[in-house]
Amino acid sequence: MAKIVGALTSSHIPSIGNAISSGKQNDAYWKAFFAGYVPVVEWLDAEKPDVAIVVYNDHGLNFFLNNLPTFAVGAAQEYMTKDEGWGLPLFPPYKGYPEFSWHLIESLVEQEFDIAMCQELVVDHAFINPMRLFWPGQNPPPIRTIPVSVNTVQYPLPRPSRCYALGKAIGAAVASWPGDEKVVIIGTGGMSHQLDGERAGFINRKFDELCLEALVSEPEILARYSILELVREAGAQGAEIIMWLIARGALTGKVSKIHSSYHVPISNTAAGVLALANQ
Repeated sequence: MAKIVGALTSSHIPSIGNAISSGKQNDAYWKAFFAGYVPVVEWLDAEKPDVAIVVYNDHGLNFFLNNLPTFAVGAAQEYMTKDEGWGLPLFPPYKGYPEFSWHLIESLVEQEFDIAMCQELVVDHAFINPMRLFWPGQNPPPIRTIPVSVNTVQYPLPRPSRCYALGKAIGAAVASWPGDEKVVIIGTGGMSHQLDGERAGFINRKFDELCLEALVSEPEILARYSILELVREAGAQGAEIIMWLIARGALTGKVSKIHSSYHVPISNTAAGVLALANQ
């Protein structure tokens, strides 16, 4: 059966993509942020996973307010890159794995998750930027990908407990896949930030640090929050942490921390990266 080797979580701020393309990794503003990814890249180089299940949120390229699924899974041969207005460069398509995608979809439906099935899907900065951070200089990397899109735009958003359960269901689906591939789960978004309203610029370092600790040893702490409590603690857009919770829920073995890094701010956003091994 396939094996989940670990979970990676990362911020996906649009300005990251422009910084990479402009070669600003060693600029004073960016250097500490990019340095936080070096140990994760080294771990990936050693593990060499075959498949990445990328949990992210679509920013209007595929779904808008008139048609917005709570959870959607890509089942395409490839995923074209698109820019939703940030001036980000486009890259050749990311390679899909439709056979594995359909197994994942069928398993999730069997486990009572109602999934939108996407045989065509384009990906934006929420998917692309973490991939560029984890596989620097490879656009796209050779790894096969399965996008899992989560609604963080239009209320009602899925509860953290539901997202954690989805992660567990993904873990069970991977374990039942008959191939011998090594799989890494990637959750993108966060950390605390709010881009609009009276709390624009809001960052909660204390809560972010709690998230980084809880995701290692006791993710149920975060699963017990309501969405409104999560927004209060992390900001309106900080609710994206539910994608991290899905990635953590997919880990089925003994979990240990490989590396974590926290940096404030990048574009008025708290930025974090976490790598967990699944033994």
